[in-house]
Amino acid sequence: MRIALAADNGNWHKARLLAALRAQGVEPVLFSLADVTVETGGGEPLRVPGFEGALPDGVLLRTIAGGTFEATTMRLGVLHALVAAGCVVWNSPSAIERSVDKAATSLLVARAGLPTPQTWVVSTRAAAAAIAAREARPGDPLVLKPLFGSQGEGLALIERPEDLPDEEAVARVFYLQRYVPRRDGLWRDYRVFVCDGRAVAGMIREGDGWITNVHRGGRPLPWAMPAAAAELAEAAAAAVGVAYSGVDLVEDGEGGFAVLEVNSMPAWSGLQTVCEADIAALVVRGFLGAVRAETRPRLVVA
Repeated sequence: MRIALAADNGNWHKARLLAALRAQGVEPVLFSLADVTVETGGGEPLRVPGFEGALPDGVLLRTIAGGTFEATTMRLGVLHALVAAGCVVWNSPSAIERSVDKAATSLLVARAGLPTPQTWVVSTRAAAAAIAAREARPGDPLVLKPLFGSQGEGLALIERPEDLPDEEAVARVFYLQRYVPRRDGLWRDYRVFVCDGRAVAGMIREGDGWITNVHRGGRPLPWAMPAAAAELAEAAAAAVGVAYSGVDLVEDGEGGFAVLEVNSMPAWSGLQTVCEADIAALVVRGFLGAVRAETRPRLVVA
């Protein structure tokens, strides 16, 4: 198998995935989507470093190289072109597009009939202010999230319309979600790692404030994951179409759980410290199984 690994950011995750691939007898080609080019005029126009005259059979994505909107659009286009050529891409570009857009994730989770905090997505401050005036109050806020964002960056609590930023500060999209407090007052939520349709690990995330992301100082704690949480996370991952993901859950205050987010490029260094499963090994085994089951690239120019 011709396997490529894209892991631009984070040496820890790259090392774990490399070790897991080598344990399966696969030596991957490390590459960055930023180095892929398109060249017409002879042979296959998509040129992936390390695969001269061919395309990989599978691409395992840990991260997509950062850049401008135009650069990101091109890199997603490269992934779409690889999929069209029969290359197995984990996660697929369609899944990435659905999960990085929080509005699309919320829409898909709601359409699937899964519990999720009430959410509003609007394009003007006036519309957002009307929602805040109607739905928020001191002690019962809404959460403002950037439409594209991760690791708890850019979150804000909105208790009154005046708390809302200008339109330019949120790229003219206001994503507002009802804040769900815990009855015991603790700042806790849950991360479930889903791979190949199965919830394989989970943890409690506990913070000293309401933002619990490990990247922002949250503490990973062991969790005896209830079956209901595992089933909900699996259903959320299926609704968004991700092959492997980190699904964030919150207690709904009525003895159950609700879906907060579905992440298509999840980190798991914190989770790995509190669970027995080798997450990188599970991702690699699922990915290689999908590659073996797939036909070889079919749209490659000879």
